[in-house]
Amino acid sequence: MKISRASVKVLFLSCALSVTGSAFGESNEKARENNQLDSHHTITRIKTSTITFGVVPQQAASTLARLWSPVLSELSQNANFQLRFATAPDIPTFEKRLASGEYDVAYMNPYHYTVFHEAPGYQALVKQKGKQIKGIIVVRQDSSIQSLDELKDKKIAFPAPAAFAASVLPRANLNLKGLENEVKYVGSHDSVYLAVAQGLVDAGGGVKRTFKTMDRTTTDQLRVLWETPGYTPHAVAVHPRVPTNIVEELRQGFIELSSSSQGAEVLNVLGFKSFETAKNSDWDDIRALGLGTFTKPLEIRSETAHKPLVKGEQ
Repeated sequence: MKISRASVKVLFLSCALSVTGSAFGESNEKARENNQLDSHHTITRIKTSTITFGVVPQQAASTLARLWSPVLSELSQNANFQLRFATAPDIPTFEKRLASGEYDVAYMNPYHYTVFHEAPGYQALVKQKGKQIKGIIVVRQDSSIQSLDELKDKKIAFPAPAAFAASVLPRANLNLKGLENEVKYVGSHDSVYLAVAQGLVDAGGGVKRTFKTMDRTTTDQLRVLWETPGYTPHAVAVHPRVPTNIVEELRQGFIELSSSSQGAEVLNVLGFKSFETAKNSDWDDIRALGLGTFTKPLEIRSETAHKPLVKGEQ
């Protein structure tokens, strides 16, 4: 059978179009696959781990969130993680959450660190550089009390039994002097200052940092009666489940925070200057205090029962 030239031309064009169309279709499919792959890689690159950062509730949750959130936001910039602020309604609840490992990372007092390093195994990450923690005892400005000895048989408020600088250290020194007191635990540093200012107790335990960041209308009514010796400060510690690469990135972030103007600014609002690498043995001075006779975190005793003492506090 003879095939005309016109038929050959039509057949050639049909084949050419078929091949071209197939190639174009393959090209589109590959493009779609590449776009999906690029999209997947982009999502992978921007996907980060959410790290729960627990802060010991020395102050009201709203105050802590205001002070700490800018720091956590700065640390999360361009990092492979996002830090999420968390706290607890009171220190005993914070201790329970530490014990159950609820926080990936936590800012905890020195006594808490020595306890919760043992179980569930929190590991020291950083601490304030060149800083020692000291407790204070405050009284009203118009109080007749002028010395520690005059606190005998007086009513004193503390945040919680295991609040180290604000409770453990003052009580230890009062015990050494043989001074017995009527102790009230009110849940937070802020509640202590309010209780003293309102005349509900004769004195109260706290720390300078929370005293300085407390509402001036309250602290202007108070004065610092006494200050304890200094000890290794609060620890920023990580739960053992946190991956090593995240731990090291977080450690470096804390250490470098003060090197930028923005980082230094958010630290200043918190009342901090800079952080340095910490190790477990840094808190051996706390262990040397031999606090075995003191109420440990999570121990339930009638004296730890928290009842609202301060007007407006729950």
